[in-house]
Amino acid sequence: MKLDDDISNFYEHIVIERISIMGLETTKDSDYIADLSCIVLNQLPPRYIRYQVDMAFYLPQHERIEMEIKVKESIDRAVDYLDSKDFRNTPPQ
Repeated sequence: MKLDDDISNFYEHIVIERISIMGLETTKDSDYIADLSCIVLNQLPPRYIRYQVDMAFYLPQHERIEMEIKVKESIDRAVDYLDSKDFRNTPPQ
């Protein structure tokens, strides 16, 4: 068994979905999207799954909505940070 093939964090799917809805992949480069994804996912608790279909059947609707709200808020904060003057003027380490 390889964890990277069999197990994933459900929040990754929601983050990718939200980034697509926001159209960020068309206005930002791949480095920005990668940085954004890391910042956002580090703000959220992991929710590991084997099969995405499991979440569709067993996740209550109100919990899915809460997860989507958390993702949206985390993305908004991360975009503000990445677009801030402080971040742009910080040299890579």
